Amino acid sequence: QVQLVESGGGLVQAGGSLRLSCAASGRTFSSYAMGWFRQAAGKEREFVAAISWSGGSTRYGDSVKGRFTISRDNAKKMVYLQMNSLKPEDTAVYYCAAGATSWYEYDYWGQGTQVTVSS
Repeated sequence: QVQLVESGGGLVQAGGSLRLSCAASGRTFSSYAMGWFRQAAGKEREFVAAISWSGGSTRYGDSVKGRFTISRDNAKKMVYLQMNSLKPEDTAVYYCAAGATSWYEYDYWGQGTQVTVSS
């Protein structure tokens, strides 16, 4: 059982940076892989990034690879998404996810945080 709360979203200019945080609660947090997804208005949810329980393996969606970095701190029960070189097309609601059954499938979701990138 995991509860997830995202924070750090906001308005940023193109080319800027933003760091999203996800606070997790639940006694089995360290056993879960974690991920980030996003959903832009009128579009389907899109995979952004994922990280293994140990932090030793990561995956990124093609659209963000080289610009975004996922990390986690199991002692603090936190997962982060560092977003650099932001583009207007990165505008979306970003969701934290836990309880991976694969790199792209998860059982637990946060409520999301809005990221808006202006040109």
